[in-house]
This record gives sequence, C-alpha cells and structure tokens, in this order.
Amino acid sequence: MIDVLLGLQWGDEGKGKIVDYLAAHYDIIARFQGGPNAGHTLYVNGQKIVLHTVPSGIFHSHCSNLIGNGVVIDPITLQKEIETITPLQADAMKRLYISKHAHLIVPTHRALDAASEAAKGQEKIGSTLKGIGPAYMDKTGRNGLRVGDVLAPDFKEKYERLKQKHLEILKQYDTTINWQDWEAPFFESIEKLKQLNIINAVYWINEQLQQGKKILAEGAQGSMLDVEFGTYPFVTSSNTIAAGACIGLGVAPSKIGDVYGITKAYCTRVGGGPFPTELFDETGEALRKAGAEFGATTGRPRRCGWIDLVALKYTVMLSGVTKLIITKADVLDNFNPIKAATAYRIDKEETPELPYDICTDTIEPVYTSFEGWNTSVSNAKNYEELPQTFINYCNYLEQYLDTKVAYISNGTGRDQLIKKAL
Repeated sequence: MIDVLLGLQWGDEGKGKIVDYLAAHYDIIARFQGGPNAGHTLYVNGQKIVLHTVPSGIFHSHCSNLIGNGVVIDPITLQKEIETITPLQADAMKRLYISKHAHLIVPTHRALDAASEAAKGQEKIGSTLKGIGPAYMDKTGRNGLRVGDVLAPDFKEKYERLKQKHLEILKQYDTTINWQDWEAPFFESIEKLKQLNIINAVYWINEQLQQGKKILAEGAQGSMLDVEFGTYPFVTSSNTIAAGACIGLGVAPSKIGDVYGITKAYCTRVGGGPFPTELFDETGEALRKAGAEFGATTGRPRRCGWIDLVALKYTVMLSGVTKLIITKADVLDNFNPIKAATAYRIDKEETPELPYDICTDTIEPVYTSFEGWNTSVSNAKNYEELPQTFINYCNYLEQYLDTKVAYISNGTGRDQLIKKAL
C-alpha cells in the first residue's frame, strides 16, 4: 500500500519534519505534485536544510526517493539542492529517481509568471514567481517539455519552439524580464539532470508496490490551495489533496492506505487570498514572532490567525484523513485563551460549511475559546506528560474533525514528536 502525507491548511504546516521522521518506516518517499514553491524544512546534524523538489526522505540511507510525474521541475533549483545534499549524504543521488513524465520549468516560464503577476496589480494571487503556474498551463495546453525530452536528440529544437511561443505572449506585457540571464544556467543544469536516474516511473513504482515495498507519497503546499477545491483563484496549480497522489504518481486509488493530514495548532497563510481567522492585532504579531513565521522558500512574513476548524474539517473530508498530526503546539504555550473557529457567520447566518466563493463572501468566524496551558510543552516525551488543558484541546479537535490525532510536534527538533495511542 501507499500512504499519503499532506498539509491540511494553506501550506507551511511542517510537512518536511514529519516526512523526515516517518521515513524511517518506509522504503520509498515520493513527491507527487507541486514545484520549487514548496519549502520542506529539515534539520540534519543541527543544520537547517530546505528542500524544494527532492523528497524529504533523501537523508535516510535506506530510502529510495522519487520525483513523480505530477511535479514540475526547475533544473536550476534541483541542481542547487543536489549541491546542498551531496556533501551531507554521499550516496543520495544513487537513491534519487525522476519520472520521465514530470514537466520542466524553463526560463521563459519564470518570465511569464513575473509579468503576469505584475499585471494583476492589486489582484495579485501571491505567486512565488518560480514559473510553476505557466509550466502547468503548458502541461494542460499540451505544449510542455518533459524530463524524458532532455534525452531526445531534438531537445533544443523543442525548447526553442516553446520559448518562441512564450516570447510572443510576453509582448502583451509592459514589464521587461531579463530571462536571458537564466538560459545558460538552465542548459548547464540540463546536462547535470541527464546524469541522474531518469526512469519510466509509472512502471517502477507499481513494481515496488508488487514487491511489498512501503511507500509514502509526500504532498507539497496545502489542501486549501488545491486548484479544484481551494480558495480559487488564490490557489496553486496542482491537486494538493490525497487524490492527487494517484494522478501524480500513476497508482490506482485501491493502493492508497493511510492518509496523514498535518495542521498547525493555529493557522498561517503566505501571499494573497482569503483567510477568515487572520488576526491583525498584537495577538497575530505575537503568533508570527513565537512561531518564526517566515516562508522557507520566499522569506515572506506569514499571515497568522487562530485555527480554522471549518476549513480543516473540509480538507479532512476531501482527503479521508485517517491520522491527524498537529505541529507547532509549543508556539501556543503562552497564549490564553486559545481560540478555534467552529462556524462561519455569513449574512447573519451561521454555517459549519465552507462557502463556494470564500473570496467574495464576507465571513465572520464564530470562535470557541479554550483555556491555555501556560506552560512549556517542549520537554514532554509522551502524551501523558502534556498539560491537561492541551489534552482537552486535542480531544475537542478529534471530536469536531471526526478523526484521530496520531502525532503532536512540540518543537523544531527531530526528536520533538509525540506519538499518541490511537
């Protein structure tokens, strides 16, 4: 079976640490969607490492790692990652596999992304400007370049055709982007990419399943950014929910086992878009400071607010979450009371459901308050050592979300993860 791990909010839930921990129990870690806008933070021998494309199991010597067909790859970013990884894990590239079907981000994709975002003015969606949206547009428009194409003798001709198409589109914009600066590094990285394990991953991963290998599918971004079910149009360009693992890796739905869903004990968001529980006061600033809430990929300060259980129940439902993981519990150590949105008030009516157009509806969150624990949870090694007020909070989440808490992260350390008996 293949288990799935994904974020349940707007990204930045702490997926990297959790995958790094769970990797000890799996043979293969596979990324199934997203691109270099992902930022999965790990701590290896006390050193902070941020992975953007490579799966988070790369630092476990027993783990094979697959970049699946649903991922869009910037060869330049991938090469920089590899240069960071190999000094720490000498055999890493022997255990890294890349699907021939994964699409490439080319320099003019990045130019299109920047020009399009600049043209939106006040209606910017908060793109990371890494070319991901335009790459997915070419994928669905049947114009894209795939990893397997780099092995073809006419790759440069294919690249030139796509580039010329992009240059015609760029003429529509007033913004000038110096994409030419990225072209030489792009082709240098392509040569490095050709030396990696490029495989027909659909057959490979299904063969691994037949052999009884344990596989963990690693999602990027968060469920509320899903292109189909998220806060459209302020979403990413891929399917971030559990169903995306089937498409992004080429596995049948019947092969999906457990679904790990990760949520912070509060809520954050980067970039534009609706955020019903966002706090604009000193409490929001205190959350940002206590949680060091700055994007791993962009460095942008994250918007902060109380946990949104209406949105969380929605994403738990969409992915059929079987094991809930709460991260950054320690950030709330000194907050009292602690609040959770348990309903929305829209046009003076309360609803437990996420509305169709969360972007235009005026939403007032209805909060339930909880007594804070007013003590550090960072030193707790097991669930029984946690304060009763925190346990009460967990019990309420389980009841409201109708799923069980499996793990609680109570610090940044690799060992600061409490397993809760189910």
